[in-house]
Amino acid sequence: MDGFGLDGLFPTGLAGFHDGAEVPLDIGLELVRVMLRDSGAWCRLEAEGAFAVHVGWDQYLYIGSSRPCEKALARTWALGLFPEPVDASPYDVQADGNDVQRPGDEDFWAGLRWAVVMHRAGLLEETYIEGVSRWHRLTRETIDTVRAGLAPRARLAVWPDLSSDIHAVLDALPTEGLVEGVWQDKDGRIRSAVADESAFPELAARISRADAAALLSVYADERVPLFTAVMPDSDGVVRARWQTEPTPSDRNWAFLKTLHRGEIVTGTVTHIAGFGVTFVDIGGFEAMINIPELSWRPINHPSDIVSTGQVISARILGVDLIRERVSLSLKALQEDPMALLTGQIGQTLVGRVTKLVPFGVFVRIEEVEHGFEGLVHNSELAEGNPDGPQHAVEVGDALPVKIIDIDPARRRITLSHRQAISAGTDESDA
Repeated sequence: MDGFGLDGLFPTGLAGFHDGAEVPLDIGLELVRVMLRDSGAWCRLEAEGAFAVHVGWDQYLYIGSSRPCEKALARTWALGLFPEPVDASPYDVQADGNDVQRPGDEDFWAGLRWAVVMHRAGLLEETYIEGVSRWHRLTRETIDTVRAGLAPRARLAVWPDLSSDIHAVLDALPTEGLVEGVWQDKDGRIRSAVADESAFPELAARISRADAAALLSVYADERVPLFTAVMPDSDGVVRARWQTEPTPSDRNWAFLKTLHRGEIVTGTVTHIAGFGVTFVDIGGFEAMINIPELSWRPINHPSDIVSTGQVISARILGVDLIRERVSLSLKALQEDPMALLTGQIGQTLVGRVTKLVPFGVFVRIEEVEHGFEGLVHNSELAEGNPDGPQHAVEVGDALPVKIIDIDPARRRITLSHRQAISAGTDESDA
């Protein structure tokens, strides 16, 4: 039918035909007639909890009511039609309660903006009626405008940006099958077309004149956007009956929504990156532990604390829904041993020199692996040299030191060699 039978039906034009639109009885009756015609538009008509009219692809009419309909049944029989009772309409929505459905809320748009800024995304597919889509090319400046113009309850799919390398796009055109081409014309309009091998030459000709383009598979198992969503109503609630096919990113989002800062999780160390970050599988999602969060003590490499395949427990420091990151801390489940050392302030001991620096020397004050080290400033070396550490001090030397201060918050231990020597002399005199 021309215009799928919708021409002139809605006072606001085709924009009035969308999921959630409330229609008066006369338009509802006309929609039923349209659905019973070949090539007519299709929808579900429901007064929630009270009445429903579904037209099947077989053009059977399924009517449901919360009240008995004896008079209606009698009239239907009188018209020569044959109503049969059924338990439920086969066109009821059969939604799996475990399905991931991401709302197009503020978190979604913040994530989309970040993906655009990072050049991960640049194209938004808006499906506002089953089988009918609009395409929008996104920049930092256009995201808000695009969002304001979306149809109510539209399904959204985010894709990488179009490519300006038209030759590379055309070279990727398959030799057979179906493909959808999306391109931006010289006038800035985004267009799309689905073509099979017989229409590939025409599609290639149209794309060759474009400023930017992309080819997308039309096969469900190959057509995987970056992430998806469904637009909520104005009150933020998603009431759309249709759902998107969840992507790996959507599943990550659903999992991250269950996590909370401060929560303790258990996972398996999957690998240790060269830049010192440890990755931990916490239920199919890889969280990360930065090297300072592995131990309160100074370590050289994560492998000093953990190993691949090890099962560990850690505390969640933060959940970033936008970047899909979870940061963990192993040391947050342990007591800070430096805080326990504060009781030794004022004591004198002998430690090993571990490092020489222009402004002093570092001395290990604990005889344990990864023991804490303190700084003896040049001014605190006996007969100190203000221009550098005492030339007679070498790495590995045993050096008497006095603990002057321990600051767990700043991770600093201040030592004095001069005062340790002085204290030893005073004790000898006594």
